[in-house]
Amino acid sequence: MSGVCLLTCFSHATGDAEQEFFTPMGSLSEIRNFIQLTEDVGTAGQPRPEQFADIAAAGYGAVINLAMHDSDNAVPEEGNLVAAEGMCYFHLPVDFAAPNATHARLFFDLMQTLAPRKIFVHCALNLRVSAFMYLYLRHVRGLDEEAARSPLIAKWEPKMDTVWQDFLRLQPEQLGL
Repeated sequence: MSGVCLLTCFSHATGDAEQEFFTPMGSLSEIRNFIQLTEDVGTAGQPRPEQFADIAAAGYGAVINLAMHDSDNAVPEEGNLVAAEGMCYFHLPVDFAAPNATHARLFFDLMQTLAPRKIFVHCALNLRVSAFMYLYLRHVRGLDEEAARSPLIAKWEPKMDTVWQDFLRLQPEQLGL
């Protein structure tokens, strides 16, 4: 494996494509490309600093960030902002040009560890996250193809490069499942 996978966690005891792909409905609709993918998982692009309070108010107990620390609109103090709202923060940076099965396995383990909390997962635009969630919902939770696919995947597919096409085709044995 080339590169390093990093996972950091901050918790508070008290408490890359460049266009929009989806216009959501609901209380968190101001967050870029927000989708309530399942009852317990919401996905989105990078929230603005003030939006972490909205995420907490919506009942999320954890935030997972799959974007790189230097992604467009990254929030350097994100871990502190999330912790200040009483949520746990996890950063698993995935280079948009190089997702791999190791990243997916780490993500699956983290999702399983955080269950049954309500989890908010984001990256820069919700593309990376949509692919990771597809594999998680298909191969870990056992959802059918349609239920596992974020609406963003259909909008992204015409422009999707082979790296992400191959990533979406990973099979359980390739993912260590």
